[in-house]
Parts: sequence; C-alpha cells; structure tokens
Amino acid sequence: MDSARRHNASAPFRSHLSRRALLRGGAGFTLAAGLAGASLMSGGTSVARSRGPRAVDYPGAEWVPASPSNYTTANRPTQYPIELVIIHVTQEFYDDTLAIFQNPDKAVSAHYVVRSFDGHVAQMVREKNVGWHAGNWNYNTRSVGIEHEGWIDEPDTWFTDEMYTASAALTADICRRNNIPVDRQHIIGHNEVPGSNHTDPGAYWDWARYMELVKSQ
Repeated sequence: MDSARRHNASAPFRSHLSRRALLRGGAGFTLAAGLAGASLMSGGTSVARSRGPRAVDYPGAEWVPASPSNYTTANRPTQYPIELVIIHVTQEFYDDTLAIFQNPDKAVSAHYVVRSFDGHVAQMVREKNVGWHAGNWNYNTRSVGIEHEGWIDEPDTWFTDEMYTASAALTADICRRNNIPVDRQHIIGHNEVPGSNHTDPGAYWDWARYMELVKSQ
C-alpha cells in the first residue's frame, strides 16, 4: 500500500501486532494490523458498496469504490502509459483493507483487492486513474496495483490456491488489455519499486508458480 500525501499523514488505523508504512513519494502514513479476536475471513469492518450498475475494468470484479480523496483522477493510458502490475500483500484483513481505502483520511488506495479464502476480487479504483500504492509517484502513474489479503509471514494461512488463481487471472487480463509483457520486469512486487522500504509480497510469495499461472491464462 501507499499513502499519497506529500506531507506526513501519520494516523494509525490499528495499534496491534504488525504495521506497514504507506508512502507516496516519501510521504508517511502508518497502517497497523491486529490479529487478536479476528476472523480469518474478515475483520468485521462495515464497508460501503455500490448498489447501482457497476463499471469495472475486470469483469470478474465487484465494484467497491475507494474514496476520491485517495487516488488521482487521470485519463490513462492517454495521460500516462500503463506498463506495470505491482503485487502487494495487505498486512490486513480484506474488509478492513476496503474500509481503509474508503476512508478519505487515509490517503492510500490500490486498484484491486483479492480476498484470501475464495479469491474474490474487489475493484476500488478504475485503471484509468492513478492509485496511491507504490511509494513512488512515477511507478504509481505507470502501474496497476493489486493488494492480496494476508500477512507475508503466514503464507500457509493466507496465500491460498484460490487467491493465486484469481489474482493470476486478473493480472493476465490487465496485461492483455494494456499490452504489458508477461514477465518479471513488468509484473513486480512492492519491494521491487525503487525507493520502497516495503518487503511485500515477501519471501514466501511463490513467484514461479504465480508467473506460470499468469502465462497459462
């Protein structure tokens, strides 16, 4: 994830076990994640969802719009080329992640969020707009960000077959529509963004498996 404000915006969402700094071009924001008493499927946070007709870029996605305060309205690929897919892990529960992206005070968003247990996909930012997820403005403008529910040090719990399969189908579709080469130079982890101090998707993300799944679509 990535905070988009150019000044410090430190406002912890929780204060429990793990946290990630959310950055856009060096600005700061803290997202904390709590495990105690929470379900593996949801943190129990209420999330506003669109009830009307949806306009999504990926047909398999549910439209759950992020706050307009948390991304930059644009006209990609005319304004900026879309050249990358950036893989993230939330360090949060799925519903809590949706709620964070809908909170106008958080200054963070990704285009998609993939749920762990069943691979359900929510689209929160249209691909034509610039999500605030990479920690590098140049990379934000040129990428589509995909967040995956879970914690990087608990792969057996969170990195499910359903999540890998659904995410790979999504990434393949993004690459097809935007003529992005299906390789590790164009499908990268958050940790590979220049200037990033993030470690997601972490050492346990199975890149070989993931890339094979993307290529098989």
